[in-house]
Amino acid sequence: MAGTGGGAASSQSGGGGGAPPPKILLAKPGLVTSGKFIRGGGAADDESASLRSRLPSIGSLSLLSDSWDVHADRFLPFLTDNTDFTVVGVIGPPGVGKSTIMNELYGFDGTSPGMLPPFAVESEETRAMARHCTVGIEPRISAERIILLDAQPVFSPSVLAEMIRPDGSSTISVLSGESLSAELAHELMGIQLGVFLASICHIILVVSEGVHDINMWRLMLTVDLLKHGIPDPSSPILSLSQTSSLGSEKDNKDKIQEAGEEYMAATVFVHTKLRDQDLTPCNIVQAKTALNKYFSSSSFLATKCQDSGKHNHFSSASPNNESNNPNLTPLNLFLIPFKSKDDYPRGQSESYVSMLWKLRDQVLSMSSPSFARTVSERDWLKNSAKIWELVKNSSIIAEYSRTLQNSGMFRR
Repeated sequence: MAGTGGGAASSQSGGGGGAPPPKILLAKPGLVTSGKFIRGGGAADDESASLRSRLPSIGSLSLLSDSWDVHADRFLPFLTDNTDFTVVGVIGPPGVGKSTIMNELYGFDGTSPGMLPPFAVESEETRAMARHCTVGIEPRISAERIILLDAQPVFSPSVLAEMIRPDGSSTISVLSGESLSAELAHELMGIQLGVFLASICHIILVVSEGVHDINMWRLMLTVDLLKHGIPDPSSPILSLSQTSSLGSEKDNKDKIQEAGEEYMAATVFVHTKLRDQDLTPCNIVQAKTALNKYFSSSSFLATKCQDSGKHNHFSSASPNNESNNPNLTPLNLFLIPFKSKDDYPRGQSESYVSMLWKLRDQVLSMSSPSFARTVSERDWLKNSAKIWELVKNSSIIAEYSRTLQNSGMFRR
């Protein structure tokens, strides 16, 4: 499920030479200093100050700038010409545990003294101020060459508050060349993030809170509706030097369809903070059945994995036979219980920590679609930047925006 269709953590080779890979990107820049746990000052403080002055500013590694453009130069030095890698993205509303799940996929050990997590998690202060931790798309890469993409929350009041002007217009141009209200731009942000991650990732985690919140299901159904003519990062139509010279959207879509390259990342739906009654076998089966029926006509209910011919299915529940079509794979659903203080297993459900471990194991071992052609980590990033421009310039998303605007749901 990498550029060559290999396993998630099967190889760490550089692919193109004997040079060691760059230092693994771990903690958020600007937050970790060598002097944090040194007492007494002196030379250690001077060394720490010197290190701080060399570190990039907080958030500068985000793949998306404040103006909603890709700036990948900061992350590029951490990538290699290796072609055996896996890209895992996450999307969801604030406070559902996205960053916690990504830290688990990274393999971060929170018990290690002096180590901050790769992705910042919600603190009591952040929660009290109703702020969000992640801005844009923050990337990290593990020693197993797993590229993790943590996206800013969708449906986030704090994101909307930061982008709204006094007159109600948006400070961010989410569609190239169009001025929109902040509420509509905020709505389109989530759709663009979903289309982008579904185009450049091997696996995308869609996280919701509880079993009854289906807002993320609606969002991903919209993503499936609007994600057309967007290739994967290995597509030859991205090899041109400038995105503007790729040709018309219709021509690009025709080329993609002729080559059979319409691409969709493997999707894992994760529901967190579940209560004991939500985790009974009967309710789990009902949740799985509802998910498969909701996406029955979508691209997410995908055919069997082309690489191995094996089903791509896993779940925190026992498999069942919701689908009567043998060529379709049931959607991936994972249920995580509410985190209790003692974190002991309760009733028939496992503990919060053990379910996070199980989610990590199953995500990193699952089969997923491969990109159409072999691509290196560096080329993946460069082509992903071009895909983002295609998303921002998508006539389909622009038409959807005009439909929403004409509906009267959003101010002009």
